[in-house]
Amino acid sequence: MRSAVEYCHHLLRERLLPGDLAVDATAGNGHDTLFLAQLIGPEGKVFAFDVQAQAITATGQLLQRRGVPEHCYTLIQDSHTTLAERLPAAAPGKLAAVIFNLGYLPGGDKTIITCARTTLPAVRTALALLRPGGLLLLVLYPGHAGGAEEAQVLRGFASGLLPRQWQVTEYSTLNARNASPSVLVIEKAATGFRPGQESQRCQLQ
Repeated sequence: MRSAVEYCHHLLRERLLPGDLAVDATAGNGHDTLFLAQLIGPEGKVFAFDVQAQAITATGQLLQRRGVPEHCYTLIQDSHTTLAERLPAAAPGKLAAVIFNLGYLPGGDKTIITCARTTLPAVRTALALLRPGGLLLLVLYPGHAGGAEEAQVLRGFASGLLPRQWQVTEYSTLNARNASPSVLVIEKAATGFRPGQESQRCQLQ
């Protein structure tokens, strides 16, 4: 049985190719950023976002220790709501994968958490930037304060996406004693996405 993050890495390993563009929307301690960089190689590029300086520093140090060339990544200390402004002009329709590993920074201040009010707009933007066949992965953590509410909003949004444009699945453990992490997987169909075409019920309350 794979953990939520292991399952994400399994999907990314199957989908990403050398030279691809990818986004780590929640850099944290840099492990997902490193994994993406290793998959897409020196011809690819990873953009990693985090609002906390501690996370950006930790991610940069990890990449340097593991020998990832600096031209292969860009670290951005800012909210993932700025995706559209921060990515290159050529990025729309070219992103192969975007991962959101939600919650709080491991080893950091647990009162600083992701929340639906900022995560959902970032997810909407990320979907619009994906290439046909691209993946958006959301690791949900309902076990901490605020996590269940964020997960509920994101599930509601994802379940309302039009099936002819998106395939949405969830990987979860149903018989866990405590609220366990799960993964929402959103795959973009070849027909692509036009903003505003998601279901009207996908609203942030």
